[in-house]
Amino acid sequence: MTHEGVTVEAVGAITYVTLDRPDVMNRFEGRMRESLAETLRRAGGDPTVRCVVVRGAGTAFSAGADVNGMVALHAQGDTAEIRRRVELGADVIRALRGMPKPVIAAINGIAAGAGANLALACDLRVGTEHTSLTESFVRIGLLPDWGGLHSLVRLVGPGRAAEAVMTGETLDATRLLELGILNRIFPVESFADDVHAYATRLATASPDALASIKTGLHIATDGTLDDVLAFERDAQPTLFAGGNCLEGMTAFLERRTPEFRDLER
Repeated sequence: MTHEGVTVEAVGAITYVTLDRPDVMNRFEGRMRESLAETLRRAGGDPTVRCVVVRGAGTAFSAGADVNGMVALHAQGDTAEIRRRVELGADVIRALRGMPKPVIAAINGIAAGAGANLALACDLRVGTEHTSLTESFVRIGLLPDWGGLHSLVRLVGPGRAAEAVMTGETLDATRLLELGILNRIFPVESFADDVHAYATRLATASPDALASIKTGLHIATDGTLDDVLAFERDAQPTLFAGGNCLEGMTAFLERRTPEFRDLER
């Protein structure tokens, strides 16, 4: 299924969301932001989707916004359109953060500007030796949007985040792995297969457990120890009472692979 600039493909319980403008390095143009937000909301609300992979067509993940178009908007003094685009980017990030399932950014090449912050907002990030990430906003006199400041501070701390966004330095795959921004680096030749295997591992886990873990990770990052303990106290009995927990325990005792059902509501 293809929307404007975004292609969606379901492979079993994994949904692949592809930024599909390879001729312009998957820059965000036209209604691509709206398409991406709607696609992510739809995947987030589909209980048969166990894992989402966001990737870029061609040799880039996404080079961010179309700067030529932004120059034209500047000439027109159209700050209202810039505000609208920033709000659309926020819609994308809320859809990513709010969906009760893991999202992997498969960063096959350059991720810059909004493309970088899209990747940072995902739960996990994998790449190749050709992967790079640039908070390029400062280079054109802007600050990061799409929640980039929030995501980056959470991932690497305020000092390292400040350096990345204030210098606009390009971070290569080795540095991204050192910083913990990339979770894994896969060979270029087997990247698609390795990403699929990585996603399958998540797609076959208990979806309701993963949903609670995702919520708990956000609470742990932004909240206090007491916030986390209170969340655990309420969430754990609910998970325990569900069928997937029973399946997991039974499979453990029977020494077999569990077969978890779709997200329980």
